[in-house]
Amino acid sequence: MSSPADLLARRACEPALEPDLPIVDPHHHLWDRRAAVASAPPTHGFEALLRLSPRYLLDELLADTGSGHRIVGTVFVECRSMYRASGPEALRPVGETEFVNGMAAMAASGLYGDTLACAGIVGHADLRLGAAVAEVLQAHIAAGNGRFRGIRHSGSHDEDRAVLGPLARMPAGLFGTAEFRAGFAQLERHGLSFDAWVLAPQLPEVTALARDFPGTTIVLDHVGTPLGIGRHAGMRDAAFPAWQAHIRELAAASPNVHVKLGGLAMPFCGFDGFMTEDALPSERLAELWRPYIETCIEAFGPARCMFESNFPVDLGTCSYATLWNAFKRIAAGASADDKRALFAATAASVYRLSIPALGA
Repeated sequence: MSSPADLLARRACEPALEPDLPIVDPHHHLWDRRAAVASAPPTHGFEALLRLSPRYLLDELLADTGSGHRIVGTVFVECRSMYRASGPEALRPVGETEFVNGMAAMAASGLYGDTLACAGIVGHADLRLGAAVAEVLQAHIAAGNGRFRGIRHSGSHDEDRAVLGPLARMPAGLFGTAEFRAGFAQLERHGLSFDAWVLAPQLPEVTALARDFPGTTIVLDHVGTPLGIGRHAGMRDAAFPAWQAHIRELAAASPNVHVKLGGLAMPFCGFDGFMTEDALPSERLAELWRPYIETCIEAFGPARCMFESNFPVDLGTCSYATLWNAFKRIAAGASADDKRALFAATAASVYRLSIPALGA
């Protein structure tokens, strides 16, 4: 297999389609994993892709957002990055918000271009703390200096640990437990949203959570993560009808839920192109991803859908510019108003962003 540098070179950027279309990227990460990458060989696809981008900080993000598309703002989503090294365990994730707020302040200075990177911040707090999580939420809000918007506490779980690999951390049925829900109840009280990352078979858990907490804005990450590896290998197409039915039920029953359109380039989905020698063009990616993205748009409507990059995770399949080209190909037949919603307005509204380029 080629070296990481060679694989990156093969993921060269395509020229941007519709380069003047404003985009708010509502889901990306920032991290420095160089020490972890150097200390252990990859045993899972997620660990392999880290070797492509072990360092992804403001410079790398702005190189991507400046690669041809008009990215006017972004939202950072937690990734266990830059936690505090000491102090109370529950408060250590606040270090991530402190770090990202610094990156956001740099971007807001105007010295690095027009993209308002990390205009919104989604951090992590252990909601299993119950009502005691209020202290952590308040610390995040203070550290975010007006940018903190919500919490992500992953509920992703599969009985086959080979599916999630190093991300197999959560127990089954987390969202239904009493301690989690006691903490979740604090989100509405603090004006915070919730990003839900689960795997496709777990979608009913998000529906149940949304029904029981109708006053909390919930954002479903990565179209609910269809699966195609581990015990699900070769079964993704057969599982599509069940995934589709769960998506439609979630959309119809829970008006407080929005969905991020993306994440299909991750290793968990098992689509063609992940870590291959030759990267797939945006035409082929659009073909592969279209059934999932169009199902979500039809179920939720453009006002509840937002395209996402999920970078640098999705770099395992394609470049940032190619990814957005694939999305633009899928949305090619949409009206101007629907494109505005899908690519920018929904994200800006859900995460309450002030983006001058959008008139907001």
